[in-house]
Amino acid sequence: MKIYINYLEELRVENQSKTFYITTPIYYPSGKFHIGTAYTTIASDAMARYKRLRGYDVRFLTGMDEHGQKIQEKAEEEGLSPIKYVDGIADIAKDLWKLMDISYDDLIRTTEDRHKTIVEKIFKKFLDNGDIYKGKYEGWKCVPCESYFTESQLVDGNCPDCGRPVHRVEEESYFFNMKKYADRLLAYYEENPTFIEPESRKNEMINNFIKPGLEDLSVSRMSFDWGIKVPGDPKHVIYVWVDALTNYITALGYMSDDESLFDKYWPADVHVVGKDIVRFHTIYWPIFLMALDLPLPKKVFAHGFIMMKDGKMSKSKGNVVYPEMLVERYGLDATRYFLLRELPFGQDGVFSPEAFVERINYDLANDLGNLLNRTISMINKYFDGEVLTEGLVPTEFDAPLRDMIQHTVKKYEVSMEKMQFSVVLSDVWALISRTNKYIDETSPWILAKSEEDRMKLASVMYHLALSLHHTAVLLQPFMTNAPKQMIEQLGLSEDSLGWNTLDEGYAIKAGTTVIKKGVPIFPRLETEVEVEYIRQQMAITAPAEMEEKLEEETNEITFEEFMNVDMRVATVTACEKIPKADKLLKLQVDLGYEQRQVVSGIAQYYNAEDVVGMKVIVVANLKPVKLRGELSQGMILAGEKDGVLKLATVDPALENGAQVK
Repeated sequence: MKIYINYLEELRVENQSKTFYITTPIYYPSGKFHIGTAYTTIASDAMARYKRLRGYDVRFLTGMDEHGQKIQEKAEEEGLSPIKYVDGIADIAKDLWKLMDISYDDLIRTTEDRHKTIVEKIFKKFLDNGDIYKGKYEGWKCVPCESYFTESQLVDGNCPDCGRPVHRVEEESYFFNMKKYADRLLAYYEENPTFIEPESRKNEMINNFIKPGLEDLSVSRMSFDWGIKVPGDPKHVIYVWVDALTNYITALGYMSDDESLFDKYWPADVHVVGKDIVRFHTIYWPIFLMALDLPLPKKVFAHGFIMMKDGKMSKSKGNVVYPEMLVERYGLDATRYFLLRELPFGQDGVFSPEAFVERINYDLANDLGNLLNRTISMINKYFDGEVLTEGLVPTEFDAPLRDMIQHTVKKYEVSMEKMQFSVVLSDVWALISRTNKYIDETSPWILAKSEEDRMKLASVMYHLALSLHHTAVLLQPFMTNAPKQMIEQLGLSEDSLGWNTLDEGYAIKAGTTVIKKGVPIFPRLETEVEVEYIRQQMAITAPAEMEEKLEEETNEITFEEFMNVDMRVATVTACEKIPKADKLLKLQVDLGYEQRQVVSGIAQYYNAEDVVGMKVIVVANLKPVKLRGELSQGMILAGEKDGVLKLATVDPALENGAQVK
């Protein structure tokens, strides 16, 4: 093992001179980010952290795509200027990335001068080189996707990306000559077989878009003015894909007075994107770069979607999950772990409250947390907290465990380079399971009965500490708190979390002393309570987080099903905060025919005294549930938009108990 780890250390030293540039898409600020957006960002963050761990000079970019007609319309609805609107969403995004401990190096906004100035230069260069010409655009537009399509690209007359209706538009436009670069792009695909991953995405691009014949791309619009103006022709706005895609190089200072970052980090090592924007990143973007005579990114990795049991996540279905709720209640590490373990990166995966709670209980609390607690407890019990390292007498199970550790490190490295995060975590958990089995095999409680077996027992404790240390190092890209807590409980310093400490004798040295009493790093959850809590939090967003008509998805119910929902008028007679529950208020409500207690997640928006006396709508026939030990007998309807929640109130003349129909 030492030979292998010493080789890894040599690689680390060599890698210090290497760079790694990774990007997320720049996100569209049309509303609050759900776990789908968080998933992309967490995955990119995990890769960035891994590369830093391996000694690379990493540049991690994320950002916001802030121009376009939809943003202009959204701002008008809110009574705000477009810049005021996107400033607010940008602040919410930055707060979310801080909450999720995203280690980005730069966040680019397309409304920034550093971006706009360079986009104008890039557009002019395209014009000067003859890659852009003026013509008339006639085609179909999907407003939610900000995308334009020809007749042949539509699917059943609808948007091929989202399936929603499109609208016929005709206007003067500038066009980019895509046909000019089609053969060159195909050749690049053939010469660089890992440029698009998973491979199925590449086949889709070739068969659906390139082979049928690339259409020239409309790159300007006159129907709105919220965007970067075409140089010399300000009645035209530069369309989204020239504006948005170029962020990956404008953020590095391309064509600016200081191109040092661009010279250092370009080409990008990987663009991480969702599968819905593969075409733009693997066809339009490479062609733009060819026209600029720049190297192409080394890889575009397109992950799948987070699905729900009832289909695609949709606000109109009331099945949207926001990351803040998961992090605030269950912790950041549990949230990051679930998303990267449960969902195979590159494929669609399913989120369910049951699976989320089970992962925490079985993987984190039982397997990892219990292993750490048992180890700390036994080292304290048998050796007064000290991990002995000399004079050890090996058991027959020590070498197989060390082999497993070595094998796990090897597989980990290979799978991380392929961004197979769920595979990596599965392998790490196989090591955790093997270490738990090692305890059963060696039976420390039996060895402790004989003084002759004392140094065998010491060897067992050493190997348990060794395995936990290695696990902590390997978990760092995925969890930002637990590895530090594990190391602290093992009596090691944060310096022992470096990749070089995977050398067997590096971290666990003579004199290592664990803490006196282990603290559970992942407390076990009450399954039924927490599953119901997540479901209720999802339901809270449904009434007011309805998408615009174009974004709505059919979720029809029968009249009889609707009549089964019993909504009643009630008056709040008393209200108080629930201790140690920042989001929850406990309300007493008068339904006319009875008094009830309802727990509601509105404490961030209302003080307890503000709610007393309000006439509200209560869903009265929900199954009662306990939240933070308090009985909740129903749900109060509320609406949320762009992070602001308001209770749904009724005419004071309506009597308590009146049925809402």
